[in-house]
Amino acid sequence: MRPTLRLLLSHPAHFISLGFGAGLSPRAPGTVGTLLGWALFPLLHAPLADGVFLALLVALFVAGILATERTGRALGVSDHGGIVWDEIVAIWLVLLLTPATLAWQAAAVALFRFFDIVKPPPVSWADRRFKGGFGVMLDDLIAAGYTLLVLAALVRLLGA
Repeated sequence: MRPTLRLLLSHPAHFISLGFGAGLSPRAPGTVGTLLGWALFPLLHAPLADGVFLALLVALFVAGILATERTGRALGVSDHGGIVWDEIVAIWLVLLLTPATLAWQAAAVALFRFFDIVKPPPVSWADRRFKGGFGVMLDDLIAAGYTLLVLAALVRLLGA
């Protein structure tokens, strides 16, 4: 089943899970969701201290478990491609810990998409092992971890 505007608007959990509509994209909804997350990041982060923003991300992760679980059931697929809240929350974490320049943020987004799509172990393991809302959110959190490791190495190597 492909997510529709009707589903998106039928329940707040679907509106969240489908990334406010980004997940309705017929092509690369995960990338569209990630790009939406990148666009929204400065609006959400700017008024908050980093610690407060991190606490917000934890709350949004937990809310994402509940919302994506409900939407996955409605779509008949636990980790449906149209569910992009996991990409949005994960990219916000990555961007929080990325140097605040356009070039570094673009690199972070590209690396995150790479790890989210390729799913190297343990991302692939988590994707297979954990189902439901927790599984949906967890594999993107691990992909974010890979992204942050590579970014940290690049920052150190390039002295940024």
